[in-house]
Amino acid sequence: MTALNIILSDLWPQIRQKHLYPELPPPSILDGSPHVGIDMQGKQIRLSRHFIKKISSKIKPAVSIEALIDHAVSHYLYCPWDFYTHLKLYATAKQVVKDKQIARRAADTFMDVVADTRCVSHTPTPLPALYRQMCGSKRINILRAIYQRLWNQNLGATDYDEIAQKLSFIPFMDRQRWEQSLKRFSILLAPYLANDTVQDNAESDHPTGLHGFNQYSPQDIQNGLRQLALDAETPAEFAHTMKDYQTEIERVLSNAQVGLGKGAAAPIQADIWYYMKLAENYWLPVKTIPMESNGTTYPHHHTPWEVSQPFHDIDPWTSFGKIMPGITQTWQRQEGEMFGAEEETPDCLIAIDSSSSMINPRQRLSHAVLGAACACEAYIRNGAQVAIYNFSDAAAGSKLIQDYTHDRYQLYDTLCHYLGGGTRMQIEDIEVLQSHPPPDLFIITDMQIINIKDLINYLSTCQNRVTAVHIGANSYVDSFQKQLKLRPNISLFGVSNSSDIPDIVLGRVRRYLYGHAL
Repeated sequence: MTALNIILSDLWPQIRQKHLYPELPPPSILDGSPHVGIDMQGKQIRLSRHFIKKISSKIKPAVSIEALIDHAVSHYLYCPWDFYTHLKLYATAKQVVKDKQIARRAADTFMDVVADTRCVSHTPTPLPALYRQMCGSKRINILRAIYQRLWNQNLGATDYDEIAQKLSFIPFMDRQRWEQSLKRFSILLAPYLANDTVQDNAESDHPTGLHGFNQYSPQDIQNGLRQLALDAETPAEFAHTMKDYQTEIERVLSNAQVGLGKGAAAPIQADIWYYMKLAENYWLPVKTIPMESNGTTYPHHHTPWEVSQPFHDIDPWTSFGKIMPGITQTWQRQEGEMFGAEEETPDCLIAIDSSSSMINPRQRLSHAVLGAACACEAYIRNGAQVAIYNFSDAAAGSKLIQDYTHDRYQLYDTLCHYLGGGTRMQIEDIEVLQSHPPPDLFIITDMQIINIKDLINYLSTCQNRVTAVHIGANSYVDSFQKQLKLRPNISLFGVSNSSDIPDIVLGRVRRYLYGHAL
């Protein structure tokens, strides 16, 4: 064990104690990395041996090691805290600073100021001693000037006092105002970062560097994207936030072998990401097919024997050996049940209307696509396959068909495709996708289908469990309801906004199907 590793092992218990025992494994010291980094996937803090040795001529190694760990732990505990906050801060900076690299540097600097200032104000730390000895890039010199004012300590900063004075009035510790604060911070700092000659990959003279998304686990990223989808009012807003960092995010997920299916080898379109992550916030229940009759009977309970009843079901052991009405007991038989091939969740065929009367899912939130996506997720989670029939004027060839698969990318790519035009189904297309056992049918449309009578006639005779979802209300919906309301295998739901989607129950029937109530 080297001298630096011995110092680190002695310091770590003390550092954990002062930070109230964060859930982090012991840090490590590695060669090669020029700055401190924290890998959120393994929650592993890695310190740069190169940096510690370089600055050891000015301060003791124990001081620099403790300061570096304080910096990393504060990022983990307070800012950015999680992937969602991290991405939102970058997006906020990009709103006011159009250049991606400058916006990223501004967000990184803001997160450093928040993390370091909270650490200095809440725990005893040698961070001021570390920053007092650091110099080099314009960004680190500006940081020293800001800290000199915020911390009211002499850090030896002689330049950038004017900008530091303006920035010091920003309420960095008010989490509720971070987005507003970051906008002002980015506007003020952008001219200085734009003229910085130190490149992103060469910022090796300070302990912070750039904060990438590879520090987060795939699960952290998935959770963050779900939250981002909930916050975004439109697919365009989600896409705007994702645009600059989508490649980096997909690289992290790809390296961790978090796949979306074979079809997702190419970059995923932002609208597909949007509906995929938004749908994961809704959990629709799927009714399973119950037990089936096996055609045999077995003795179930006793009833008094009557003269008109046969003798072979008499139970002599409970009849006291007597053949007398009211005393003699006979077995009442009941039909047995068994679990058949249909006991699990059946596959699902989703028919989605993407005609001109429906919303374009790439421009605005489409409740039709979201509802279909939720159904898709529900069946896949239960181990079933899903097929998609995306139709507009199907008779004129305006349709897309995706055969049964578990591949989420292929399914969502078909769901999000907007055809426009008229609205006509082809019952033959649905028949082609029928299988045995019968798949569940999930139909989502505004019901303004030219050949709606053909659909009603087909559903009146089919054996599938049907979940029909209408967008909005109109005369076509009323007609559909009146003509199919007595069909026990058909459930109808209306969706006007996202809050209606959780009320959908997939595969629900009102009375009897296959001989049993569901």
